[in-house]
Amino acid sequence: MTTTVGPPPGDVSIAVSGVSKVFTTKKGNVEALRDIELDVAAGEVVSIIGRSGCGKSTLLRIMAGLLGPTAGNVTINGQPLWRGGSVDSSVVQKLGVVFQDANLLPWFDVIDNIALPLKLRGVDKTTRRRRATELLDLVGLGGFAGSYPRELSGGMRQRVAIARALSRDPELLLMDEPFGALDALTRERMNLEVQRIVAATEATVVFVTHDIAEAVFLGDRVVQMTPRPGRIEETTDVHLARPRSMDVQTTPEFGTLVRHLRHSLEGEL
Repeated sequence: MTTTVGPPPGDVSIAVSGVSKVFTTKKGNVEALRDIELDVAAGEVVSIIGRSGCGKSTLLRIMAGLLGPTAGNVTINGQPLWRGGSVDSSVVQKLGVVFQDANLLPWFDVIDNIALPLKLRGVDKTTRRRRATELLDLVGLGGFAGSYPRELSGGMRQRVAIARALSRDPELLLMDEPFGALDALTRERMNLEVQRIVAATEATVVFVTHDIAEAVFLGDRVVQMTPRPGRIEETTDVHLARPRSMDVQTTPEFGTLVRHLRHSLEGEL
């Protein structure tokens, strides 16, 4: 088992430095994160796991510019994401975010949902529809441009959400349990899709999940967080060749990684 404290050699895409988060509630302060240090290399896929309430989603929202840290900062390719209490909008534009809920606009068809971030940036209609069509083909939904979200399955809606997140050619793709509400077979198919899309786009990805097997299947590294206040307990390398088929889950190497991570999490009880 190999445990590391940083990314493999290469340019750092995102650096989380000394990030802590404290929420103020009616019952007092709640320390969600404490002194998080994490570097992710360009082109790397990092999975984040941990028990419910450990701060995984809080950390991802801070990395996405949606929630300000109490202390510390995040840099994207060397540029600070947060400046005081405000987010730098020019840095946010380098990010794509996908949540568990696809959050598609029901009155827009698929092509317009994908093109929405480009429309908000003032990109002309011809250009944004051409880009949306390319992405629709990339996620395997080329025949559904005129469909509406209500006409799609859960997995298809998540593909649209991923295409929308990629529409601005993000340098970093942040995914917060995007397949948590899907059935097991659809989830497996979506894991294969994410792997294929990442290979095609050479994206840097941070992927939050409760599922240890999913974390190992997708990740180059798996970051384990402690119970609240969330800290990084350990970072484990995943030395499995790519591309990975679902059959990799039957190999001794995969099983060893999953057992190690499961036992590590159980040791927190």
